[in-house]
Amino acid sequence: MTNSNVGLCIIGAGRAGMIHARNFANVVKGARIVAVVDAVAKVAKSACDELNADKYYTDYKKILNDDDVDGVIIVSPTNLHKQIVVDCANAGKHILCEKPMAMSVDECTDMVKTCEKNKVKLQIGFMRRYDESFIEAKEKIDRGAIGDIVMITSCTRGPSKPRPWMYDLKKSNGILAEVNSHDIDCVRWLVGSEIETIYAIAGNYRNQEVAEEYPDYYDSVAMTGKFKNGVKYRIDGAAYVQYGYDAIVEVLGIKGKVTIGRKDNMFYELTSKDTGQTRDFITSWTKLFKDAYLAEDVHFIDCIINDKMPKVTGADGLKAVEIVELGNRSIATGKVIKI
Repeated sequence: MTNSNVGLCIIGAGRAGMIHARNFANVVKGARIVAVVDAVAKVAKSACDELNADKYYTDYKKILNDDDVDGVIIVSPTNLHKQIVVDCANAGKHILCEKPMAMSVDECTDMVKTCEKNKVKLQIGFMRRYDESFIEAKEKIDRGAIGDIVMITSCTRGPSKPRPWMYDLKKSNGILAEVNSHDIDCVRWLVGSEIETIYAIAGNYRNQEVAEEYPDYYDSVAMTGKFKNGVKYRIDGAAYVQYGYDAIVEVLGIKGKVTIGRKDNMFYELTSKDTGQTRDFITSWTKLFKDAYLAEDVHFIDCIINDKMPKVTGADGLKAVEIVELGNRSIATGKVIKI
């Protein structure tokens, strides 16, 4: 490790990539950014300059034999994850891979096996497990504060128009993957069981201009079913809702409920005779989960330095991808899928 620090390379210097990069460069102890990779040279160079990294590339393969790089943060499009993870694992690099983990269960299986064979860490970017509110809620649920769980409902809706590659389900696996991977992982974690049945319906309501070219694309989805332990679940996902960023979970028990998440952009409320009572709605996941991303990044370095198992493993990423695959099958066939 370089200068007793874990040398890291960011692969993908977009919004999420730079959240991680700035954390590692400026806040996380025991880490430093030594390289940046992005397919766009100008983006890679700009990130490299900001982060005071030593080098930048447009091809991730340039860092595979770089001894200064101990670990990589993979924030590329989903359909590229598998090959990057396999190549980096074979090169002995520890890996923090953003969600969705990959495009299929088979790809995830190859990724897990390769990381195990090379004895490198594989952590998947489900940052809600590092959010203080979600952690506190999980602890209260496990202590029996609401009694046995009856139903869990999780919603994620994003304001932004999808990027062009997301319309192609062969590249993105749809909103279930790009938006609701977090919900799938979160409900599994909070309930402490595995999903047994899946029924999903979806439609394209806000992006009709791409309907002819991408007839399978959907910007809104609802998925329901039950866990093996009998708990019912509902997952609601949407892209391009425009009004703001929604991420709310409700856990209903036999003697109470827990609601996790917030909608207020700031903790104030304006009341006047002209506007009535108003609150600004939160606009982005980058603000809502800022601290969770930092905790996730701190954990990654701790796992490398102290040889710990990540809280969110490749097995968790694989399970979410499996549910996405089966959810998309339910959408396509109109049938209930039993695992």
